[in-house]
This record gives sequence, C-alpha cells and structure tokens, in this order.
Amino acid sequence: MVLKLHSAWRASAPYRVRIGLNLKGVAYEYAPVDLVAGQQKSPAYHAVNAQDLVPSLVLEDGRVLTQSLSILEWLEETRPEPALLPKDAFDRQIVRAMATIVACDIHPVNNLRILKALAGLGIEEPARNDWARRWIGDGFTALEPMVAEHGAGYAFGETPTLADCCLVPQVYNAARFAVDMTPFPAIAAAAARAAEHPAIAAAHPNNQPDAIPA
Repeated sequence: MVLKLHSAWRASAPYRVRIGLNLKGVAYEYAPVDLVAGQQKSPAYHAVNAQDLVPSLVLEDGRVLTQSLSILEWLEETRPEPALLPKDAFDRQIVRAMATIVACDIHPVNNLRILKALAGLGIEEPARNDWARRWIGDGFTALEPMVAEHGAGYAFGETPTLADCCLVPQVYNAARFAVDMTPFPAIAAAAARAAEHPAIAAAHPNNQPDAIPA
C-alpha cells in the first residue's frame, strides 16, 4: 500500500506537499477533493480530516497527517535525503522563515474559504482580487530581500528546499490574481528556476488528474 494524498489540483497547501513528495521520490495515490463543490465538507472526508481542509496524507498503516508544513517536516524527518533543509541551524531557520511567510502570512488570508467568506459579505470579485493582491504583495515585499540574499538559483541555495515547496505554489497564485511581479525579481527568478525541476514540474496543478482545463 502506498501513501494516499487527499489533494485539490490548484490549492496551494496540497501543491506544496506534492512538491515535497516528488522531491523525495515518494510514490503516492492521488485522491482528489473538489473544494468548489464542497466535497471537503462531506461526512466521508470529515472522517479523514476534521478541519475539512486539504491536504491529508494517509500513511500505509492508516494514520493520517494534516497541515502542509507539518507534513513536509515529517517527510524531512522520515526521509532525510534529498534534504529540504540545510545542515546549519541558522540556515534552517531562514528557510523555515521563508516558508512560513508564505504559509502563515500570505496564504491563510487568500485561500478559497476566505474568498468565499468575503463574497458572502457582499464584496465583489474586483475588490476580492485587490484584497488578495494586497496580502501577496506585502508578503513578497518581505520575502524578496531574503531570496535575493540567500538564493543561488533556488529560493535558498543551489538546491530545492522547504522554501521552494511553499514559494512555487504562491507564485502560481500570484499569477492567478494578476500580481505585478516586477518588484520581485529574485522571487520570480527562483520560482522560474524551480519550475524547471522535473519533480516540481510534475506537481504543477495542470498536471493533476482533477485539473480543469483553462
């Protein structure tokens, strides 16, 4: 039995985990969850993840892991090669800081349930898109000098790290919301380089079995 990843094709959090699994060379079964249709709130999925969120990673013995950053850390601990974190403690903190800027400061205020909540308050789509661009821009403004200082092809150093697992999906989202990337050349360059990596390319939303053609 292989791992089972409950995922949604263009949702950021499972996209991060797909990148991590692919970089580690871990085989998994893809179990699509239709977030737009509300499948994450079904009794069957609620029994897997009480938060009604993706991703959920079901292990070979049936135990379930949730929360993308926690899953990526578990991957690093159980399958240490190739490493997603540098060896030096200070460098590991920088990579984790990069990842959490995306996963804790940018993404939570722009995900589907937040955008739906804004719509429920009567906020029209142009204003919702402005909202998303505002928070992506704020986060990228903090992240840009970090990538410029520490990047060497990827967000940190010369190989993919936890930072790239988070950055690549966020840059994908930035394109969806038409964020001007001109002020963020280091981020754009790192994401473009990462996109060329076969393992990261395979995790792209368009390459998932539940992808909806544009």
